Amino acid sequence: MPVLLFSSSVLFVQKPFGEGVYTFKVEYNEWSGKSMGATCIVKIKNDSIWVIHNGSKGIAGKKGEIIDKGILIKHKSGKWIIAENKDDSNIPEVGGCSDGPRIIDFKRRRISFC
Repeated sequence: MPVLLFSSSVLFVQKPFGEGVYTFKVEYNEWSGKSMGATCIVKIKNDSIWVIHNGSKGIAGKKGEIIDKGILIKHKSGKWIIAENKDDSNIPEVGGCSDGPRIIDFKRRRISFC
């Protein structure tokens, strides 16, 4: 569970994973969140996150290509997202096949694709 730390008027949320390189399962929203066996590489450094194609079948592109990148923040819904900026924490819609940021589930080690 994230720890909330208060400092002056700024709210900090502890990240669910430390810096490093991880393998996550890909879940497809159009297939009711099924994984279908595909995986990808997730690299975290400070607040930055990169999702990298690891050559897994079922993912468009080529091995080594960056699928998504941004900053790792918590959305107002309580879900972790790969955002373009900190204001994305308040946008109305995330994940799924929306135009919003991609959702990443650290508890289940899954990342949502459309």
